[in-house]
Amino acid sequence: MSKSDTSKPANSMWGGRFASGPDAIMTAINASIRFDQRLYAQDIAGSRAHAAMLAQQGIITSNDAQAIREGLLTILSEIESGAFEFSDALEDIHLNIESRLTQMIGEAGKRLHTARSRNDQVALDFRLWVRGQCDSAIEGITALMRAFVMQAEAGADWVMPGFTHLQTAQPVTWGHHMLAYVEMLSRDRGRFEDARRRMNECPLGAAALAGTGFPIDRAFTAKELGFDRPTANSLDSVSDRDFALEFLSAASICALHLSRFAEELVIWSSAQFRFVRLSDRWTTGSSIMPQKKNPDAAELLRAKIGRIMGAQVALLTVMKGLPLTYSKDMQEDKEQVFDAADTLMLALAAMTGMVGDMTANRDVLAQSAAMGFSTATDLADWLVRSLNLPFREAHHVTGTLVAMAESAGVDLPDLSLEQMQSVHSGITQAVFSVLGVENSVRSRQSYGGTSPVRVAEQVARWKAALG
Repeated sequence: MSKSDTSKPANSMWGGRFASGPDAIMTAINASIRFDQRLYAQDIAGSRAHAAMLAQQGIITSNDAQAIREGLLTILSEIESGAFEFSDALEDIHLNIESRLTQMIGEAGKRLHTARSRNDQVALDFRLWVRGQCDSAIEGITALMRAFVMQAEAGADWVMPGFTHLQTAQPVTWGHHMLAYVEMLSRDRGRFEDARRRMNECPLGAAALAGTGFPIDRAFTAKELGFDRPTANSLDSVSDRDFALEFLSAASICALHLSRFAEELVIWSSAQFRFVRLSDRWTTGSSIMPQKKNPDAAELLRAKIGRIMGAQVALLTVMKGLPLTYSKDMQEDKEQVFDAADTLMLALAAMTGMVGDMTANRDVLAQSAAMGFSTATDLADWLVRSLNLPFREAHHVTGTLVAMAESAGVDLPDLSLEQMQSVHSGITQAVFSVLGVENSVRSRQSYGGTSPVRVAEQVARWKAALG
């Protein structure tokens, strides 16, 4: 007996080119079934559409196509019920499903892979999955936007400090601050919508990299799977992961916005600020300090964002040096996307809950808004409007008055008219009409400003837009 006769049996998945099966370590590094089994529904949907197209084109018989469709539906039920046994030896979700199908229906199952490759198959499955995640992200963002709009409507005229450098700058309204996040999230939602439109082309039919000699109908499978059109270049079809990178980019920017508000919640709920109260649903206590009510949900959300941003960098690094077309490196495209998508959806749900439950401390907000000479800009503007001073001179006069008030340990409205006139004789009693924080926010009526009138308009606009 020859040496080849005593070797291990040929690997059934790789064909006769390989005389023996892979080493155990090679199996461990090569197999992706531990994570890509998550694509089972997309893989089955793609295979059903492919089989229907093959039958329509006369490439396989209608009887084979029917057996394939029924077998795939049975496999779908097995996976969803937990009865399906995944095998590392079969590497990935595609071969696991195909092997089980062939086991169930025999030769017909072997015909399913006609006119396609695992390269276009995985490109399809992954694209379908990411497209679905875009839809979920859009839904989650919309729910969070509604929560912010509800807060804005409730506090459209509540005065609070606006900050620059985390120092009191000018009075704003609570509603205006809430609507700032609605605007951010609307851009996030738009990025996911835009990414979804761009990725909505079907790579199935590109085969390994060059297309196929079989008379397939790619428009048929694209339509069956809800795509706008088939992809136009087979090389690009199997090597493109831009859709995943765009998803991660949109997710990273959205996560950044969530993290910014999480940071504000941590600050605002502290004893030093007391701007908001978070419900017990989103806080924890201390094992040693009984007075503590920690904003752990916000802190964890703030930290988890790094996983999403890290996923984007990881996939960019995988893809940055790959020549056309497919390389096995691209098997590393999924785990970080899966984790980022899970993390984003958890973060959106948690933030929606926190925003919906949080209670603003209106009195503390108003008291804080009046601190730190927050109406100094209003004073400068009044000097320009009423005394026709150049703004730079008005700025200097106001700065002098701020220094005077600070030295006396009072705020600007507490200065007497005589004290103000000692800095500029033209100042009149009318100046006090602009120094209160309520007057300040009411005066900011430019489009996009913090005036309660403008806030109410924006709330109405967003309520109509969000339904």
